[in-house]
Order: sequence, then structure tokens, then C-alpha cells
Amino acid sequence: MAKDVFMPALGMAQETGVLLQWLKSEGDQVTKGEPLMEIETDKATVEVEASASGILAKITANPGDEIPVGQVIAVILAPGEAVPPGEQVSKTAALTSSAQADQIAGGVDTPAEIAASPLAARIAAEHNIDLRQVKTSGGRIQKEDVLAYLEAQQAAKPANGRNLASPKARRLAREQNLDLTAIHGSGPDGAVLAADVLATAEARAAEPIPEVSLPAAPAPAAVPAALPVSRMWRVMAQRLSESWQTIPHFYLAVDANAGRLVRWREDAQPRLAEKITFTDLLIKLVAAALRKHPRLNAKWGNETIQANNDINIGLAVAVEEGLIVPVLHQADRFGLNDIAARRLDLVSKAQAGTLSLAELSEGTFTLSNLGMYGIDAFNAIVNPPQAAILALGRIADRVVPVNGQPAVQPVITMTLSCDHRIVDGARAAQFMQTLVRYIEDPLSILD
Repeated sequence: MAKDVFMPALGMAQETGVLLQWLKSEGDQVTKGEPLMEIETDKATVEVEASASGILAKITANPGDEIPVGQVIAVILAPGEAVPPGEQVSKTAALTSSAQADQIAGGVDTPAEIAASPLAARIAAEHNIDLRQVKTSGGRIQKEDVLAYLEAQQAAKPANGRNLASPKARRLAREQNLDLTAIHGSGPDGAVLAADVLATAEARAAEPIPEVSLPAAPAPAAVPAALPVSRMWRVMAQRLSESWQTIPHFYLAVDANAGRLVRWREDAQPRLAEKITFTDLLIKLVAAALRKHPRLNAKWGNETIQANNDINIGLAVAVEEGLIVPVLHQADRFGLNDIAARRLDLVSKAQAGTLSLAELSEGTFTLSNLGMYGIDAFNAIVNPPQAAILALGRIADRVVPVNGQPAVQPVITMTLSCDHRIVDGARAAQFMQTLVRYIEDPLSILD
């Protein structure tokens, strides 16, 4: 029996995906589990595996198409099977509500002893997931439970040896008609970056070409230049606009004497293998403060405040195509050396465009650091559904009172942006008091 190939849901908030390329052609034999296509979501570029063995047929989507989640874009025929005459591959509308999702997902068989929503069962069937392996916090398996299981499975897979490249590099290579495999990558693990593609294109353009005489053309009228906007930038703009318009923000700013923080870094560095940054130290201290003030680690959902058991700190990273927030999971359970190694790995992958969905998911609190750009203080926008985001300025020498006398000390300014639906001013202030105490006396995290 023919099996539909859908645009999969690879993230809980994903509504569409962009088909980058088919890894098989129509009429090719495919094997269950082998890479079938490559898609780009607002978070990452991933390969999607074939959910069955057979012959790929009825491809209805082309590279570059933006496709709603749940839309059928091809079928896989069983050996010897043909598509019945007149049968068309249906294209479902985007899943815009749970009722539509249940209607589309209808007909998927679920083992009698397992309670699961129709959409959860459909997604599990697409990816050949045994629902008995999926954990749920409620009595019925939902879409989110299946997606969380799928993301964990994808994160555990080893690299498959395919050519690594950032999404922008792939797009530029297609536009310039360049072969990615022939371009030397300068990113992590040899990943091809946009700069590598542009350099190759410029080198090709510099090659001499025969001169051709053309009649003079009238100068075109000057028009405003439209800057290119990537998919990631559009999604970022949409989500931050929604956050700003729907979340009641309030802000708390405080200065902390960073003298002992500076000495802690100087004392710790010779004993650790990884290069330690102030961001690493602050991740450690923020995680400890969140453990004492769990309300700042909660989230808003279904008109209720929901607690998070894990402390997963996201780091706002600026990349070529916008802003991305990789997540350091269970940050409170690691020492400085492990935090530094994980932070460096996440930032390198973010810049190369090779982060996995697991590395971009389940953040519970976010840090945004602009201190390296000489910024003293700024207000950040809350990253929903999180309760707060901490904006970090630079550590700079200032004249401050010490024992009643003026003295020059390193000082850091921190601004906490909060969702007032989750946190009130008193709770947020108590969190900041704890964090300032940890910064000014790092050993106090042992109390």
C-alpha cells in the first residue's frame, strides 16, 4: 500500500518548512531509514528519513517551496505497486487548530492499550515511532510528547558524513550555481559558510571574460534598495513582535561589583582545560540563583504558570541570518569546564548553522550578553514562553564607594526583563538580590 510523505513537524511551534532538496528522484528505490529530503525550519536544517521502503513517486514539491506542516508532498509505493488511475496526492491545509489536526490525523491505528491523540498517532506513524516508548505527563499521549521523543532521538544520532553547510551557504550556492562539495569550508568540522560561497563566487567572477560591445542603455531610475531578509529573520521578527505586543514586560536593573568575579576567572583558568569566559561564570551563577528562585524558571501556557524541573539556559547568539538561541540543558549540574566546552560547541554550531533541534529546544531562561560590544546596559525582549531574560552589559571600571571611601572597581550592569503574568516585582527583585550576592561573593553559591 502506498505511504504518503508529509512535510513533517520537527518543532512544537513549527507551522511550515522549506524543502531545500530531494535526496532521491522520482522513480528511485528508497529504503526505510535512509535520508529522503533536506528541509529548513526556522531553527535548523535537517535531513528527513524515508518512513518506508519502496519507489518514490508523485513528487509535488520543488526545492525552495515553503510547505505547511502535514501537507503530502510525495508517496512511496510498495514494490510492484502503482498509483491507481485518477488518484491524486492530496495536499492538506496547514494544521491551524487542534480540531483540524485531529480531522487530518483520523484513521491512524493506535494500539488499544495506548491512549494517544489522533495527531500524535499520525506523527508517530510517519516516523515509525513505537508509542509505547513515548513518555507523557498526562494520561494521553499528545503531539508535544511525540515531538519531544523525536527530537531526543534525532539528537542521539551520529553525523552521517554529508557535506556540512549553513542554510545561507546552501541558498547562495544554489543561486550562484556552485557545487558545495567543491568549496572548502572554514566553519567547524569543515562546514561551508556563506563567506566561503561568496569568496568562491567572487573568484569565479574575477576570471577574464571576452569583451562584448553592447549599445548604451539609459540609466535606470534610482529606486530604494531592498535588503534581503532571510526566513530566520522573518520568523524572529514575527515572534519578537508577538512577544512585545502580548507579554506585559517590566524591567529591573542593578549594578554588581565584579571584582571577585574577575579574580574567580583568573584563579580558575590555570586549573581548567577550556578557556573560561565571564559568560561561563554567569551561567553557573544564574543557574544556582534559578534553583533558589524557581518562579523565574517557570513558563506561561494554557493561561497557567507551569513549573520547569530542569534549568536549561539559552544563549542569544547573533548569526548571519538573524538571532538564534541554542540551549545549554541542565546547566546547574555542570562544572565550569563542562559549561565552557558546551557553550563553545553551541556557539560554533550556531555560527555554522548545524545546531540540532534538541540543541534549540526546551530553554527555560535566556541570557543575552552585549558586553563584548562595549554596551553598558540594555533591555531585552522576553523569549516566550519563558518567564524572563537577563541582559548583561560589559564589566567596566567605575568609581564606587568601598568602606565609605571612593575606589575604582570593576562593575557589571544587569537588566532583567520579566513576564508579569508569571513573575511579580518582588520575586524578580529577590532573584536579582541573590544573583548580585553570588557575583560579589561566588563562594556563597555553596551556602
